Amino acid sequence: MGDSQIGVEERHQGRGLGEKKSSGHLLGGVYKYKYVDVGLGVALFPLPFRLLHLSLSLSLSLSLSLSLSLFWFSMKHYQANLHDHELPSGKYQALILKPPKKIVLLIFALLLLTIIPFYYSSLSNSFFLRKTIPNPPSLPSSPSYDEEAHEELPTITNNLKCDIFSGEWIPNPEAPYYTNTTCWAIHEHQNCQKYGRPDSEFMKWKWKPDGCELPVFNPAQFLELLRGKSLAFVGDSVGRNQMQSLICLLSRVEYPIDVSYTKDEKYKRWKYTSYNFTMASFWTPHLIKSKEEDSHGPTNTGIFGLYLDEFDEAWTSQVEDFDYLIISGGHWFMRSMVFHENNKISGCHYCLLDNVPDLGMFYGYRKAFRTAFKAINSLKNYNGITYLRTFAPSHFENGMWNKGGNCVRTKPFRSNETQLEGASLEFYMIQLEEFRTAEKEGRKKGLKYRLLDTTQATLLRPDGHPSRYGHWPEENVTLYNDCVHWCLPGPIDTWGDFLLEMLKMEGIRSAEEKRYSRDRRMH
Repeated sequence: MGDSQIGVEERHQGRGLGEKKSSGHLLGGVYKYKYVDVGLGVALFPLPFRLLHLSLSLSLSLSLSLSLSLFWFSMKHYQANLHDHELPSGKYQALILKPPKKIVLLIFALLLLTIIPFYYSSLSNSFFLRKTIPNPPSLPSSPSYDEEAHEELPTITNNLKCDIFSGEWIPNPEAPYYTNTTCWAIHEHQNCQKYGRPDSEFMKWKWKPDGCELPVFNPAQFLELLRGKSLAFVGDSVGRNQMQSLICLLSRVEYPIDVSYTKDEKYKRWKYTSYNFTMASFWTPHLIKSKEEDSHGPTNTGIFGLYLDEFDEAWTSQVEDFDYLIISGGHWFMRSMVFHENNKISGCHYCLLDNVPDLGMFYGYRKAFRTAFKAINSLKNYNGITYLRTFAPSHFENGMWNKGGNCVRTKPFRSNETQLEGASLEFYMIQLEEFRTAEKEGRKKGLKYRLLDTTQATLLRPDGHPSRYGHWPEENVTLYNDCVHWCLPGPIDTWGDFLLEMLKMEGIRSAEEKRYSRDRRMH
């Protein structure tokens, strides 16, 4: 069964998310170089060098003054004798004045004495720089790539003090940047254009943060930042949806090759050979060890056993060498579940089993994220950065997913037209709470956690789901109207914009954290 079999009815009114916590902003690939200006930076040198520089400057001034004075005196002397050469007509005869050789030699000697000390000064200063900066850094060279793909490498962002996740959707007539015919990575059920979706305006929007700009995804920048790196998506099919969006966004520069270890489509690895960049997806709908215990259950969507205190080794054993993890999850926890803890059943969510307390889906959800984060923090050799991609709300209206609910809107909400509420709000808040706890524990080991907070932007896009355009009308599918996953191209391409901006800001964010940690130790 796919994880597209579950949804929740969500009716949204009023304000948006309300007060949002600012997440960390990151910048990578930024270099600063200190240099010494020999002519102007004299005060940077020790006292003996400053005295040497001063004496040489005085010598230069004196020598030039003497030379100019001698030249002026000699010229005045010869002008005084010009009347000796006056012609009868009253005009002076043109003369080539040749001053005595002694004066010429004297001027030449003074100029030579001026140049030699300054040349020596230049050599001594260069020698001093080599002594004080033994290995001066060199500017990184710009690698070549397809200029048409995008025009510039990463630069310092202006979004250090801006919450890029809070804003509105605005029209973007230039979108989309790929199509379902130019990208082969689109999953069939998210290929809305193929299955006849009649409108196209849902592809022509971009996210505008409050108070700053979010650049449109630059595939060349992304691949350059992740040259020699690896990125893994850990989660359910919405996480896979995100990875396929990223592959399509990068397709303007390069397509990856399949380097998967297995033929199981749940675990895929792709490599961008020109950049030595590897991307992988690990399908784990509950993030922890789980299995289907009953194929029917109360809702005929099965009962899943969740082992709340056990890792899902299908992914925890594979991600230790990755540089970046993006973890996500949510919709599978709305199904019937039985919770196992300490090798026994501790409760369930809508299982209707005798003598098994119903603890609710949020109990299992919190424990699952707690265990997943514990697994990451327990990895012995993992030194990467973990991103939590926050919950992406579904948009069923006029019924639940299995009772006629659908999503037929064709344009985004404004932030004052809807709000996060009900189950979606609870999922989101649990994620934030468990994330902060994991971040605190991970910091003790030097691990970094980042919040990829896509919830607000996603909440405002009821128009971005496949609905009935993820299959042919006559097909017998469980989730006939899909208001959980996202059309490609579509709104979640903006998740790539968010991710790239965070990668560009990572260097500054890391430096701020180190400075904060150092200041705390000093106090």
